[in-house]
Amino acid sequence: MRPAQLERRTLPTDRTMAKAAVASAIVAAAVTAAAFLLNPSPEQHRDKIKEAIAERSPLAGALGIGALTAFTSTYHPLGIASYTTVNARTVSIGALGMVFVLQPEQDQ
Repeated sequence: MRPAQLERRTLPTDRTMAKAAVASAIVAAAVTAAAFLLNPSPEQHRDKIKEAIAERSPLAGALGIGALTAFTSTYHPLGIASYTTVNARTVSIGALGMVFVLQPEQDQ
């Protein structure tokens, strides 16, 4: 067998590569659409902030500090993700239906 024939058999065809490119584009579009649809709402951020503060300090939870912090937070949507701030500090970030409350920074 000549090397040219061997190459023709082992290299992917243009059609195979085109199918792979289309499949990749479809998957990327689906993930992006899901990110837009699952972007957490302001209420989801606020609920998660309340829960996190109550878990970190039961006294703060009992006094409603979590609710106050959640009430004063500002929601910032980015399309595929979102975040909330309080006094110019990022308090929570969210994407794909999940919200994560950040640990407060220790001032020095």
